[in-house]
This record gives sequence, structure tokens and C-alpha cells, in this order.
Amino acid sequence: MRLPPQIQILASTKTYARRFAQVHDITITTGTSTGKFNERRPEEAAQQEEEDEEDEGIKMTQRNVFHQPLAQHSTHPPTGFLRTGYCAAPPSDRGNHSVAAIVSKEFLDFSAARGNDLRAAGVAPGCKWCLCVSRWREAFDARRDDADAVVPRVVLRATNERALEGVGLEELTRFSVDGGGEGGGASS
Repeated sequence: MRLPPQIQILASTKTYARRFAQVHDITITTGTSTGKFNERRPEEAAQQEEEDEEDEGIKMTQRNVFHQPLAQHSTHPPTGFLRTGYCAAPPSDRGNHSVAAIVSKEFLDFSAARGNDLRAAGVAPGCKWCLCVSRWREAFDARRDDADAVVPRVVLRATNERALEGVGLEELTRFSVDGGGEGGGASS
């Protein structure tokens, strides 16, 4: 392999190693799960690594409504306050996105009528999505009966224990797909 002329000239001088040793403006290219590549400076890569470790720590310490490790809810679309697929609800999540729901068309219409059109985020009927406990509670309170599809079904193993700050376990269980719930909502 023949080197370009400028490299050949540098290689013949004693400054060759020095010039390349002084290079500080580099980028690190990393692959992603989508096959796309991101270029970042080393300090940006280190910061992202720290954030990823923090996200992992949050998932490891978060518990579901049974006080067991939180199960992943969905990665397609990526859901959760941190968009990790978990309904992790760290202290910075003031909306408390802790209810692991399977949304219905009726719920999407209900939410849009209250100013939060989840369809704009790519959520469709049947999608798994981490909902704010207050919005799930609103739908629960607005239902006509327990067969009303306006109340999303709940995956209790993936529902964060912080959901219990705004709704009771009995109410969540009535609409659960994994805890013996008899309620309505989207089918699983």
C-alpha cells in the first residue's frame, strides 16, 4: 500500500510521531441498534456512557406494583419517561409516567380531547405505552362501566410502583392483562 505524498514526507522527518501524537480533535463512531452510526467527540461519548449507566441504574432500582424488579414494557415504539422501554419514574419525572398500558382507540380519542394527542408520538391502538398515572386515573374515573374501552389495559409487572401514588392496586388489577383483571380496554 502506497502512502499519500504528504504522509511520505512526514514519515521521513522526525516530527511524524509528534504531529500525530498532538491530534486532539477526533470523533468516535458507534453503531446503534437501528444500524445508523453516530459520531461523537470523546467527551460526548463519555457523557452518553454516564447517562446510559444512570438509566441502567434507574431500571435496576425501579420496582413494579408487586415490589419486584420492573419488567420492560415496550421498545417499539420506545416508551417511558426515559424512552428505555421501561416505565421507570425517576424523581425528575414530574408527570409520573408509571402505568404500563395497552392503549385503545377510545383512550387515544379521550387523551387527544384533553390536549395530549399520543398519536403524534406514533402511538396507535394496541400499542404499549407508559402513561401518566393522572391520565390513566382520569380515564378510570370517566368510564361508564368496567367494560368501557376508554380505560387502557394495564401490564402490572411493567407498571412502576409509583403508580400507587395516584391509583390503587385494586383499580389497576381490575384492568390488568397479567393480574386477573376483568375490566375492559384494548385486548392483549
